[in-house]
Amino acid sequence: MPAQTPNILIVMVDQLNPAFLPIHGHPLVKAPNLARLAARGTVFDNAYCASPLCAPSRAALMTGALPSRTGAYDNAAEFRADLPTVAHYLRHRGYRTMLSGKMHFCGPDQQHGFEERLTTDIYPADYGWTPDWAEPEVRPSWYHNMSSVQDAGTCVRTNQIDFDEEVVFAAERALYDHVRGPMDRPFFLVASLTHPHDPFAVPQLYWDRYDHNSIDMPALDRDDVPLDPHTARLRHVSAMDGEPVTEAQVRNARHAYYGAIAFCDDQLGRLLSALDATGLADNTVVVFLSDHGEMLGERGLWYKMTFLEGGARVPLVVAGPGIAAGRRHEAVSLLDVLPTLVAIAGGDPERDLASPIDGRSLVPHLTGRDGHDEAIGEYLAEGAVAPMLMLRRGAYKFIHAPGDPDQLYDLAADPTETRNRADDPALGAVMADFRAAVAARWDLPALDAAVRASQRRRRLVDAALMTGRISPWDFQPFTDATRQYMRNTIDLDDLEARARFPRVRP
Repeated sequence: MPAQTPNILIVMVDQLNPAFLPIHGHPLVKAPNLARLAARGTVFDNAYCASPLCAPSRAALMTGALPSRTGAYDNAAEFRADLPTVAHYLRHRGYRTMLSGKMHFCGPDQQHGFEERLTTDIYPADYGWTPDWAEPEVRPSWYHNMSSVQDAGTCVRTNQIDFDEEVVFAAERALYDHVRGPMDRPFFLVASLTHPHDPFAVPQLYWDRYDHNSIDMPALDRDDVPLDPHTARLRHVSAMDGEPVTEAQVRNARHAYYGAIAFCDDQLGRLLSALDATGLADNTVVVFLSDHGEMLGERGLWYKMTFLEGGARVPLVVAGPGIAAGRRHEAVSLLDVLPTLVAIAGGDPERDLASPIDGRSLVPHLTGRDGHDEAIGEYLAEGAVAPMLMLRRGAYKFIHAPGDPDQLYDLAADPTETRNRADDPALGAVMADFRAAVAARWDLPALDAAVRASQRRRRLVDAALMTGRISPWDFQPFTDATRQYMRNTIDLDDLEARARFPRVRP
């Protein structure tokens, strides 16, 4: 690990399936900045989110704890203010903690340990997107449908482009402000983009980085694999069967998605260049990751909400001082990021944490030693009717949900997950171990009751708060214009000297 306390930069993207990255073997997609970062760091081939949905995955990343432990079950569940986050822990250790971009914090606390939040969020902070397990046949009007695929293609501007350009500008500026200031504390900066999340629309510049006729199509169609109950529910909740898509629309969506990956890579490059220009690169640990994956038409599925590889596996690259260059094949989780960063910052994840977590430090993996080989996840949101669980150990992935048939996949022999081995007598001992692990970790009836009770409370509270005068929780960035640029309250020579980098006078 670094000899001196390092800065930490997390570059987070949204809904990026690592199978579509060149560092994981994709022959067409272009991401040269990520490739350069990966060449000098540790690449995790089997990293997973803790929940394949935006808000619960991000809350799990921030706390190192599963949704069942935090209550952040879905995209409208409150992220409690008393839960210690990685930002709290690093700030307590003296870090300057900053967030630029999306974190999808739900509830009145919109900072969760970040002393500076540089932008608002792209998503709402209220309870309006609360699912209802009591009425699984009702498709939420606010959820995904196939318009993102049907309308895929080029654009001049979108909501997401506006947001991400602001995010990266604010993060770049924060890096420059850091070196123009006293630099008496290391920084922890999260720059969180919303691309390549749907809708699938990119400017012509990024569309033109690929030949349209070369865009690869899904390897598996809907009818190539049996339809399990959860997948059937996902098809309903996102109207995948009510609004069929054409082959041309699928190719357009994948083309735009690849363009959005190239856009994200350019933004990563801007931030890495800022580290170089400021002289911060040699003492900054950079982490690149996504909150969950994207099915992108594989098996006829789109978006996430599934523990199939496309929805649950995420990119995870860590590079910086003290980090070994190479690849790790063990199963790891975004839950592991908090204890890892606490250790990198000089803390002890076994001693210094104030709240129980479900993750484990990746420091052994990052320093070339033996590390754990297990990832766990929960899905407690729309499209489910009961808690859904995932465990990955070694080559095997186990998916369990009360009322649904168990699923067991040997990912070494069957990476596309087409053969459910749960009833295979040859894997009886493997199944017994997984079922015992589920029984030991989860009280599923209690969890089911807690999720349903939370949904009922939030639907009532949301209806009440949307009646009459509305007081939104959405974060409002504040800029003190009296201390920007040139003002008569600041000596002009002093101001210009402080603002110029590198300095030319004391």
